[in-house]
Amino acid sequence: MIRALCLQDVVYAGVAAAAGVLAHMVLRLVLLRLQKQASRTQTSGDDIVVDGLLLFVPWAALVGGLWTASAWLPLDAAGDRQAWSLAVAALVLAATFAAAKVAADVVRSFTLARAGVAGSVSIFVNIVRITVMTVGILVLLQTLGVSVAPLLTALGVGGLAVALALQETLANLFAGVHLLASRKVQPGDYVQLSTGQEGYVVDVNWRNTVVRQIPDNLLIVPNAQLASAIMVNFHRPAPQMSVVVQVGVGYDSDLDAVERVTAEVGKQVMLEVAGGVPEHDPFIRFHTFGEFAINFSVILRAQEYADKFLIKHEFIKRLHRRYQAEGIEIPSPITGAMWSHQQRSPVEDQVFGLSGAGPSITSA
Repeated sequence: MIRALCLQDVVYAGVAAAAGVLAHMVLRLVLLRLQKQASRTQTSGDDIVVDGLLLFVPWAALVGGLWTASAWLPLDAAGDRQAWSLAVAALVLAATFAAAKVAADVVRSFTLARAGVAGSVSIFVNIVRITVMTVGILVLLQTLGVSVAPLLTALGVGGLAVALALQETLANLFAGVHLLASRKVQPGDYVQLSTGQEGYVVDVNWRNTVVRQIPDNLLIVPNAQLASAIMVNFHRPAPQMSVVVQVGVGYDSDLDAVERVTAEVGKQVMLEVAGGVPEHDPFIRFHTFGEFAINFSVILRAQEYADKFLIKHEFIKRLHRRYQAEGIEIPSPITGAMWSHQQRSPVEDQVFGLSGAGPSITSA
């Protein structure tokens, strides 16, 4: 203290502090209102900006009021410097949290826009958040007069020990980054592993990849294993896919009429069934003189993997009804054209609970 504290100092300091608190409350209420309005818009940019402001502006007003209050107090030079350092440190801390939030939201928005799905890529979000927080903490320590050079040296030495102890964790981390950076797998993709498991990729985090299977179970796969696995991605290079249905008709059938009727049913399915590709013209390819039937393939098209189940379902129903109306025979049994476990994917067995032989119209 360079002089005695008087009532006027206390009043001015109290008014400044009260003004800072009031400004903090008012700005917070205003920004919360803006946050609700921004959430109703289609774009995410305004939400990101408002969220960042909400974490910084009210606290900056509060810190400004408290620092102004300290300026009215009769502090010596050391006290003024300490008050200023604390104010700057508080602003740096608030700015760090705001910057980490904004950076993480920007990365999340960018990755979701690139992937085109409502999944998340938490590995990139967490890396960005940790990086921004680390830089902010270093700036904060420097502001408080703590030398960061020895700290960085200690962290470098300690980092080697940590890297040796966490080899598996780091392998999964870099494998996840590699998977996403190479666009080999993105959230929303439907993948099938060489082990037979398949489903939609929900998230890729720092340790594992979460896959949601058709029965709505979650499959957890370590990133390192997924990066080295033989995998089919049904969404790359495009989500649309061919749907092949195997059919057999009797030897007495008029094959031209069979081809015409089958194509008409297939086109009707493409136009009317959800998940079909309306512009696709189904085509038929006869391929085998079977023991009891002439077998052929019908090639339809689905918007994405999950749509093929309903397309097959509707096509088989409608084709069977149309064949009955046209007098086209579907002989039974048809050796080599029955439903078999080998002709169905594991997920079809899970969804439909099928085993053994079934109808003579088969799907591949």
